[in-house]
Amino acid sequence: MRPVRYNVAASLDGYIAGPNGEYDWIPLEPAIDFDALFRNVDTVLLGRHSYELVLRDPAAATWPAGARVIVFSRTLHPADHPGVIVTAEPAATLVAQLRAESAGGDIWLYGGGALFASLLAAGQVDRVEVTLIPILLGGGVPLLPPGHIRSPLALEHVEQYPSGQVSLHYAVVAAQTP
Repeated sequence: MRPVRYNVAASLDGYIAGPNGEYDWIPLEPAIDFDALFRNVDTVLLGRHSYELVLRDPAAATWPAGARVIVFSRTLHPADHPGVIVTAEPAATLVAQLRAESAGGDIWLYGGGALFASLLAAGQVDRVEVTLIPILLGGGVPLLPPGHIRSPLALEHVEQYPSGQVSLHYAVVAAQTP
């Protein structure tokens, strides 16, 4: 089964974007080898808000060249977005099909929090990889929106960088309702 990895940067107080969706508080960490981190990724999953961020700032599209990009949206028209797959299909259903494909690499859940929560609740996320940025935002888009499932994690790897950033890699153990 192909793994789904939620790899994201978060403030120390648990936000993946500021109150207005900004991410200018996430500094580039030269010691992170992004090529190695995403070498096995061939499919990228985005919610509409994350995709719109990439449309405004193409530099935010940090996935490997040639990756299949799937955008989950009930409002975007596929014909208006060549180069990506826009679908209104329920994310959990489509991701289960992607995971069952006989060939392929990792599936990167690029964002955002609501898409992560829905896939986590459906048992479709295998790893949660959070790079903590040493900043307190005091508000914004949470890593996991309130009211969603509780899910235990098992620590697999920790990496500390010169900037003070810390990457925490966890396996999803099992989903539980609160």
